[in-house]
Amino acid sequence: MAPGASAVLASIATLALLTGCATGPTLNPDDGRLQVVTTSGILRDLVANVGGDRVTAASIVPDEADPHSYEPGLRDVRDVVYADVAFSNYLLLEEHSVIKTLDANLRPGTPNVSLAEGAVKYAAEIIPLVEDLSLDTVWLGLRARGDGADLGATRASDVTISATAATGPGDVFAYLTGSFGDADRFIDSADGFDAADGYRDDTVTLPADAHTHMSWVFTKPGVYTLTLRAALRAASTSKPVPLGEATYVFAVGVDPRRAAATAGIADPVVLDQGHADLTADLDQRRMTVLYDPTGGGDATQTRYDPARVVISVPNAAISEVPAGRQFGFLGRAGTQVYQLPQAVLGKHVHGEIDPHLWQNVRNVIAYTKLIRDTLIERDPAGASVYRANADRYISKLEKVDDELRAAVAAIPPAHRQLVTTHDAFGYLAAAYGLKVAGFVTPNPATEPSPRDIAKLTTTVENLDVPAVFLEPNLAARASTLTEIAQRNGIRVCRIYGDSFGPDAHSYLQMMRFNARTLADCLG
Repeated sequence: MAPGASAVLASIATLALLTGCATGPTLNPDDGRLQVVTTSGILRDLVANVGGDRVTAASIVPDEADPHSYEPGLRDVRDVVYADVAFSNYLLLEEHSVIKTLDANLRPGTPNVSLAEGAVKYAAEIIPLVEDLSLDTVWLGLRARGDGADLGATRASDVTISATAATGPGDVFAYLTGSFGDADRFIDSADGFDAADGYRDDTVTLPADAHTHMSWVFTKPGVYTLTLRAALRAASTSKPVPLGEATYVFAVGVDPRRAAATAGIADPVVLDQGHADLTADLDQRRMTVLYDPTGGGDATQTRYDPARVVISVPNAAISEVPAGRQFGFLGRAGTQVYQLPQAVLGKHVHGEIDPHLWQNVRNVIAYTKLIRDTLIERDPAGASVYRANADRYISKLEKVDDELRAAVAAIPPAHRQLVTTHDAFGYLAAAYGLKVAGFVTPNPATEPSPRDIAKLTTTVENLDVPAVFLEPNLAARASTLTEIAQRNGIRVCRIYGDSFGPDAHSYLQMMRFNARTLADCLG
């Protein structure tokens, strides 16, 4: 450990106690065991089963918390500094601040393993991330494309995309809807763009090779332009590397061809459906547009020059400013605006692959093998212990895998439909013969409109589902789903996705609970 590190850690530990950090295991380099830090409780449990008495394991994200949104504290930094080995899920599952805390504070040479990515070598199966295809408009995101390795970028690097100018008959806003009703504003033309502070108040920050969906709001119809500038900061002390600038044209409530003529675009590409990303390309160091009208991701999107593109915001996009102080920046509640909705539930920065691999137990067997081999590499003296523990745990996992298959097989085929609070069950559905049928609403921060409620009610009735499923740590999202279920006389059941909870304090308990709740509530 570097000179003076003990004193720093002592101060961190003291502050952590004073700030009342979450309870749970903490790492201690003096207990004689291998010290392992993981990002989530699920991964901590896997490590504990493989490591046994030779390992002390602690997670950054507490049990019953959401790994998509958790913000690390001083206790977490302390555990990372003490760690001999680190495991994350990644594939952009964890909040970027969790990954930055991990990568920035590990001691040099500490193994730092992303299980979802590494487990592919052990036959883990991955599936594309499925997003909302039901919108009447294009869903528009921001993307940082490429890993930027030639620029020194890592998964802890920041790509900033800043709005530097806007024109149009009204104001333009871009914001992210949080999981529990908050609204994070990232672009706001109403108060101008301040070059003096680096456009700090009009900037979105992404990891490399990631994208995010946002809600885009325009207050009046007409033709708008928005200028975006991108840069890469490979490390917190690095000088930003420019990644280009481009101006994008929006046709808001007017004919896109007319908007193109106004903007001097002779042969426009109109983005009016599917999936589009305003993109900072790290490899080519320029701003571009990636677009697929059928809704595909990076692999199926076509690249376009921003100078040829018109983004359509049709009259079908007219909506009202929702009630709530958090939306006051958009105007008075009830005022009509034009909005391209966010398209996914909650604040969600992600890549092209669904990161929730553990919902397929066979993938967790691959995780277990990768954890085993990593621990053996770090602690060769414990190799026989780690192998024996892994073998015993894999045997238990295989039994749970069989239990899930039997549970779903007992459900009538017409009832094998999941209506849930969170898009975390694609692997569960694909592995065991279910279908993810829907979610509460594309925008969880607002009260659903009568149309939203009618649509969800129709889905529930048409599918004749006997139950809907809520994750305990996300139940605050689901009041509307609960009300619809009650009105239709169907059950509201628990299911576990990203975190442990009252019914499940280990991965085996979690998946056994899910098997029972599926069989009981759908069967």
